[in-house]
Amino acid sequence: MRKISNKSSVESIKSWDIQDRPREKLLEKGRQQLSNAELIALLIRVGNVNESAVGLSSKLLKSYNYDLSLLAKASAQDLCKIPGIGVAKAVAIIAALEIGRRRQDVKSSFSDPIKSSADVYNHLYSSFVDLQHEEFWIVLLNRANRIMTKVRISIGGFSGTVADPKVIFKVALQHSASSIILIHNHPSGQLMPSNEDKKITSKLVDVGKNLELPILDHLIITDEGYYSFADNLEI
Repeated sequence: MRKISNKSSVESIKSWDIQDRPREKLLEKGRQQLSNAELIALLIRVGNVNESAVGLSSKLLKSYNYDLSLLAKASAQDLCKIPGIGVAKAVAIIAALEIGRRRQDVKSSFSDPIKSSADVYNHLYSSFVDLQHEEFWIVLLNRANRIMTKVRISIGGFSGTVADPKVIFKVALQHSASSIILIHNHPSGQLMPSNEDKKITSKLVDVGKNLELPILDHLIITDEGYYSFADNLEI
C-alpha cells in the first residue's frame, strides 16, 4: 500500500512503502520481480513535477506499445519528444538497451566451425537488431570454417548501402582469410533480395573465384529472420 502525501499531487518514490520502491524491491526481491516500468525508473532516477519516475516510465512504454524492441529502435531525439524525458534520461535508456544488445554478442563463440546459414545468422543477428539503416558486413573464415573476425564494410540509409569489392577483398586478404560470407540487413523487413542485391552478389562471387577467395553465402537479415543465397542455390 502506498502512502499518500498531502504536500503534493505527485507521490515521490521515497514516500512509498519500501517494498514498492524499485531500488529496494530489486535488492530485497530480485531483479526479476521488477516490471519494465520499474527497471526504466531506476535508469531515469527521477520523474517530473507531474509524475513519479515509475509513472513517467509507464508513459514512455505506452508510447511504444509496451514493446521493448520498438523502444530499442528509438533515437535520443525520439525519446525526448516524450514530455518529461530529457537528453540525460534518453541517453541512459539507450545506453542500457545497447548493453543488453551487446550481451548477445558475448554469447556468440567463434570457436565452433560454421556449418550452416543458421550458424552465421545466430552469430550476426545481434549486430543488426534495432537498426533503422542498412549496414553491410563480411564474416571471414579460416580453412577450418571457423570465424576469424567480422567486419562492417559500410553504413547506408534505409534502402541501401555500398558493397565495394575493392574494400571487401582488401580486408579479407589483410586477414589471410580462406573464405567470405556477406551479410547485410533490410530495415524495411523485406526478406527477399532486390535486383541490386543479386547483381552485387554475383559480381563478388566472380571476383572471389578469380582470387581463390570464395564467397560462401550472402545473408539478408531482418527482424523476422533471414534469407540465404546459398540455401536458395543462388551462389
